[in-house]
Amino acid sequence: MTLVAPSILSADFSRLGEEIRAIDAAGADWIHLDVMDGHFVPNITIGPAVVADLRGYTELPFDVHLMIAEPGRSINPFAEAGADIITVHAEAADHLHRLIGQIHDTGCKAGVSLNPGSPLSLIENVAGDIDLLLIMTVNPGYGGQCFIESMLPKIARARDLVGDSDAYLQVDGGITPANVDTVRQRGADVVVAGSAVFGSPDYAAAIKKLK
Repeated sequence: MTLVAPSILSADFSRLGEEIRAIDAAGADWIHLDVMDGHFVPNITIGPAVVADLRGYTELPFDVHLMIAEPGRSINPFAEAGADIITVHAEAADHLHRLIGQIHDTGCKAGVSLNPGSPLSLIENVAGDIDLLLIMTVNPGYGGQCFIESMLPKIARARDLVGDSDAYLQVDGGITPANVDTVRQRGADVVVAGSAVFGSPDYAAAIKKLK
């Protein structure tokens, strides 16, 4: 069964702790935390202090997605704040292999993300070292965007690249009950859903539909 990682980017930021408790009770598998710095992407969201404050609201894995410039400077602070998985963007990394090692040194699982316009060739040489490959199906920076259909063949190729390893294939961007089966059929293990969950009046029903 595909894992569902609701993105708190679409949650009510005035009551994040309550929102996390709600999606935990509703059947979420992971909590996806989008970290944006206003440089690598145009939006600004949360830092390690917020992640540390939220850690006490759930025991679910914290899936921290660093959409930031110079990610190496933030890996240790987010690990110390309670991250379980830390994903960096290949496009933001001058030394991707080193960053993966840095994440593993903290005890966290290491993920690498690719923007829609970035080729899989960027991560071919580190595919055997990662625990998660994240394919973005929107251009990162904002929630509520529409799924880019032309990314479906890329998801399938990513599945082939990950192969039979233990690494997760995660897809993030515009995931809804209407397209999740298509994404799953291409090989996704984990789907990130923001507005599809937090925009629903019934979080449990929304997560159940996605699963």
